[in-house]
Amino acid sequence: MLPQASKVFLARMRVFWKPMFQGRYLLLTNTVTCGGMLALGDWLQQSWVIYKDPNKVRDWKRTGCMFAVGAALGPCMHYWYQWLDRLYAGRAMKTVAKKVLIDQLVGSPTIWFFFFMGMSITEGNTAAEGLEEFKEKFWEFYKADWCVWPPAQMINFYFLPPKFRIVYMNFITLGWDVYISYLKHRGQDKGQSSPVVLESSSVEVLQKALPPP
Repeated sequence: MLPQASKVFLARMRVFWKPMFQGRYLLLTNTVTCGGMLALGDWLQQSWVIYKDPNKVRDWKRTGCMFAVGAALGPCMHYWYQWLDRLYAGRAMKTVAKKVLIDQLVGSPTIWFFFFMGMSITEGNTAAEGLEEFKEKFWEFYKADWCVWPPAQMINFYFLPPKFRIVYMNFITLGWDVYISYLKHRGQDKGQSSPVVLESSSVEVLQKALPPP
């Protein structure tokens, strides 16, 4: 049995956390966790890159952009799943399958479209560049999306109450956030190839080897 002090602590924590999953606080919870998990995913991705190449420097601005875009997407996801739950109420397998299908065909492409557009703008690029990047990487991440999200969403819609939808998605799919950070910044992580600098002696050898004009 738990000691009395532990019981009191758990009771107080329950009183503190319960409002975060009710009413207007649920929107705040979904917003903060969505931004926080994307930022954490980017932090982990950058940590792996720095581990492989210690010369790399952590880009905190990039992590901040991930948080800002994730927080902006939080309310969209919040109301999207509320609408799905009203449209298809219940936990029958047929109902859950309809939710998963609509989420994959409509919700997922829309959410990630706004992700790439938002990241492009917050990083100082244009909306046109964001659209181009979205079109370039769409099929790559969308195929991975079909492998990850349908089983995760089956659990989400079948077992969990609506108020825990976004929190579950954000925490259980942290690995997906790491993948999204990798996909979004793949070119930046690899870095640009450095120009070749020739020594003066090498230049003289090349000049002698070339025929005169």
